[in-house]
Amino acid sequence: MTRNGKLGVAVAGLGVGVQHAKAYLRTGDCRLKWAYDLDSDKARNLVSEVGEGRVAGSFDQVLEDPDVDAVSIATYDDAHFEQVLAALDAEKHVFVEKPLCRTYDELAAIKSAWQRHGGRAKLSSNLVLRSAPLYVWLKEAISNGELGKVYSFDGEYLYGRLHKITEGWRKDVSNYSVMLGGGIHLIDLLMWLTGERPRKVFASGNRVSTRGTAFRYQDYVASTLDFSSGMVARIVANFGAVHRHHHVLRVFGTEATFLYDDAGPRLHTSREPSAEAAQIDVGTLPRSKGELIGPFVAGILRDEDMNGHTGDIFDAISVCAASDEAMEAKAPVEVRYV
Repeated sequence: MTRNGKLGVAVAGLGVGVQHAKAYLRTGDCRLKWAYDLDSDKARNLVSEVGEGRVAGSFDQVLEDPDVDAVSIATYDDAHFEQVLAALDAEKHVFVEKPLCRTYDELAAIKSAWQRHGGRAKLSSNLVLRSAPLYVWLKEAISNGELGKVYSFDGEYLYGRLHKITEGWRKDVSNYSVMLGGGIHLIDLLMWLTGERPRKVFASGNRVSTRGTAFRYQDYVASTLDFSSGMVARIVANFGAVHRHHHVLRVFGTEATFLYDDAGPRLHTSREPSAEAAQIDVGTLPRSKGELIGPFVAGILRDEDMNGHTGDIFDAISVCAASDEAMEAKAPVEVRYV
């Protein structure tokens, strides 16, 4: 730890990583040691704005500093795997933007590196929707049986920012996956809210909205997930939607139906034609993209057992990888949990 007993942190990738850095500093328990980005001007701007830290010339320079306790990785998706692996091997705690990695093989290698330290290196990923007050409320409602038995979960991730995939870095990386790049938020939410894991997945997709652009991969993917309990889920990653950046969620139980869309969150508790849904007056989104940084820092300082949380992240990647495999195979596949 750095002076005053504060964690030394470094942030790599200074798009959303800027919010990471500021979230660390808001905890009052961290000092920014390094800022790193391929565009060094971004790092200089952050260091100047927050009044601390140094500009790193490479990711290796960050890992070589013994005063760095934790590393945030908010670089491009295809860089996450090697950087997470290197950070774990350097015995750093790691917080990484989604997705943690992109394939079963990458996930197996990360899990092996994490296990070599006996779980002492805390590992988290920014699946931030689970921190929204609305979903904290919904998880409790489901756990308390207010929806009855949940038999269907329907989530759509509406990206709404077409230029980011037709003009930005996503068009240049190999095998970009919209399910890993966005749908994973709803896959994580599905498993966190219900406590269930799918056993099979079937997926299909298209590239209609980005036809004629530089983006080379499916921009719309719909996955159907089958559970041993009988529950069925449908998760859609719709990156070509003519819509603001948003998500839609429908959870169907035997006693109530939860809906969240442009009309806001509400709960249906009657099948009567004249019955009105009850509006749910709870915050629908996390306060910031750095909302999970605080619990991550607290887990390090208190040496909390975060293995279950890390396991959730591994499971979400496993389901996304199975979805991509199913789409490629055009057939259902078993989810292989790493």
